[in-house]
Amino acid sequence: MTGLFQYKKRFITRWCWLLLLLAATTGCKKYVEVPLPVGTIAGSTVFQSDATSAGALSAVYSQLYSQGDFDGWGGLGCVTGLYGDELKNWFNYPNQLALYGDGATSALYTVTNYWTNFYGQLYSVNLAIEGLKTPNSNLNYSNQWLGEAYFLRGLMYFYLTNAYGDVPLVLGSDYLANNQLARSPQANVYKQIVADLKQAQSLLDSKYHNAAGAVTTDRGRPSRSAAMALLARVYLYTQDWTDAESMTDSLIADAADFQMTALSKTFLLNSSEIIWGIEPYNSSGYYNNYQVGDANGYYLPAGVTPTAAYKLATMSDSLVASFEPGDARKSNWVGKDSVSPSAVYYYPAKYKGRGPYTSPVEMIALFRLAEQYLIRAEARAQQNNLTAASADLNTVRARAGLSATTAITQSDLLAAILRERRVELFTEGHRFWDLRRTGNLDAVMNVIAPLKGGSWASYKAWWPIPAADIQSDLHLTQTPGFQ
Repeated sequence: MTGLFQYKKRFITRWCWLLLLLAATTGCKKYVEVPLPVGTIAGSTVFQSDATSAGALSAVYSQLYSQGDFDGWGGLGCVTGLYGDELKNWFNYPNQLALYGDGATSALYTVTNYWTNFYGQLYSVNLAIEGLKTPNSNLNYSNQWLGEAYFLRGLMYFYLTNAYGDVPLVLGSDYLANNQLARSPQANVYKQIVADLKQAQSLLDSKYHNAAGAVTTDRGRPSRSAAMALLARVYLYTQDWTDAESMTDSLIADAADFQMTALSKTFLLNSSEIIWGIEPYNSSGYYNNYQVGDANGYYLPAGVTPTAAYKLATMSDSLVASFEPGDARKSNWVGKDSVSPSAVYYYPAKYKGRGPYTSPVEMIALFRLAEQYLIRAEARAQQNNLTAASADLNTVRARAGLSATTAITQSDLLAAILRERRVELFTEGHRFWDLRRTGNLDAVMNVIAPLKGGSWASYKAWWPIPAADIQSDLHLTQTPGFQ
């Protein structure tokens, strides 16, 4: 696949730089000049010490942040929010207008870049798995590093298959073989995700560890609970209600590590509600979280009228209307700017800080306890355990200052859970996929798309992949419905 697996030199360079930075005792030169086995890239040298093993994986975490896959105006929360029904676009830019009008194409990098980004990182992750699977007496924390690698592979495939449907399963570093792969059915992709996450669950510690392997309070590297949280989400998506409930049981019962927090503290660094997240921090000591609503962020800054001059988005009218009266999430997590009595704009404000790296600091939360309660509520409701499902739903509602749900029937309770997911998890990248997996996407988008100046068709539920990759791999086909 063009730009991902085909060019050996690119990956030699990547690992040479990593070795140069993390193991300066050996030079990069030998990795360029020494002949390599056909179809492979030598990466095993990286995994001869805990420091370089941790560093190799740290580079992947860094890329997940620096590529903007989960925050900013290119992050999945914003992109799916604009493509779906969460956000209103004010930016007069062709790519943005095409995205907002549901006009995805194979040339629209806004929807194809995740394919490029995640497959690029999967090469590094597969090298890590290959390098760490062989027992090595030099490593004191080999289980931690290998568990992290399996977790990362499961994470990336979860997002790939939910963006593009059937996707190639790249499970090794042989770039020649990888460049001949076809799409695998989504059921097989999910099977691989579950296998990887179970491996991660068995290898990772219950405690969080830092890059030196020591126990820490920092939740920026995955623990066993992170693998379990993603497993619970996968079971929800695949309608494995029994396992979804079982997995969330363990996480919710772990009150020593995870607790629901005050709304104002939910996204703080190492919040007891966060199971795993990405810390937006760069080497110069500057905290860059582009999800905040300021003049340099993506969302509407306070006191500014939306215009085409700004990369701006506000919350959609339907999202704003979904909050019940008295919902404390609206006052805590939603910004409001009244430019005039007739012009009131609402913008996502879950994240507050941006600037020098000082306390309080926030992290981009990818897995948190509130989602686990809602997963268990839905799994229980699907199994017709309505009393227990209502109790989980009410735990989330109580934190928001709301009374208990009035839903009684199974269908009403499932609808209430879906609505609760909308107002609890808004702009965190769940809504569009929630609509699709629950069978509500077409009904919602057929109403919303014309209001956004676009049109909807069922095939748009999945995104196209880069045309260049299809040209370089004759076994690869475009997402159905796209050219």
